[in-house]
Amino acid sequence: MKNIHDDIERVLFTSEELVKRAEEIGRQITQDYKGEEVTVIGILKGSFMFLSDVLKNVDLYTKLDFVTVQSYGNGTTSGELRLTKDISADIKGKHVILVEDILDSGKTLKFVKDLFLEREPASIKVCTLLNKKVRKSEVIKADYIGFDVDNVFVVGYGLDYAQLYRNLPYIGELKVEAR
Repeated sequence: MKNIHDDIERVLFTSEELVKRAEEIGRQITQDYKGEEVTVIGILKGSFMFLSDVLKNVDLYTKLDFVTVQSYGNGTTSGELRLTKDISADIKGKHVILVEDILDSGKTLKFVKDLFLEREPASIKVCTLLNKKVRKSEVIKADYIGFDVDNVFVVGYGLDYAQLYRNLPYIGELKVEAR
C-alpha cells in the first residue's frame, strides 16, 4: 500500500535540521529583542509547524496571532489578495514578527506587511522557513531565514500540495507524478 512518503522525490531538510534551525532563529530573536515584548503573527496555514518550533526558543514575553490570506483569480498564485482572517491584537507601537512558510514571489508577504504597517507598529520583521532562490516579483526581504531552497516544489513541515503533506516531519521535493 502506498503512503505519503512514496510521493517524495528526495528529502531536502530533515526533521533534525528543521528543529535545529528553528532553535537558532528563536535564540536570535531573543537576542535581537532582549527586554522587549514581541507580537508574532503566523501566516496560515503553512507556517504553523515552523512557528511553533521557533517560539519554543524565544525567551521573551510574546503574544501570538494568525492571519489567513487568499488569492482570488484564475491561477493558484495570481489574482487579488484578500485577508480572510485578521489578527485580534492591536499592534500599534508593538514589535511585530511575521512568520511565513516560504518566500517565493513575495506577493503575499508584501501584502500582509504593507497592511500591518498601516497599523503603526514600532517595527516589523519577517521570518520565513524557506527562501526560494528565484527572482521575487515583489521586493521584500526576510530578516530571519530558515533555509534557502532551489526552485522545486516542496512539501512537509506545514507546507502542502492540495492541502496534503503538511504532516510530514521533514521537507521534501514532491514527485511530478504526485501533483
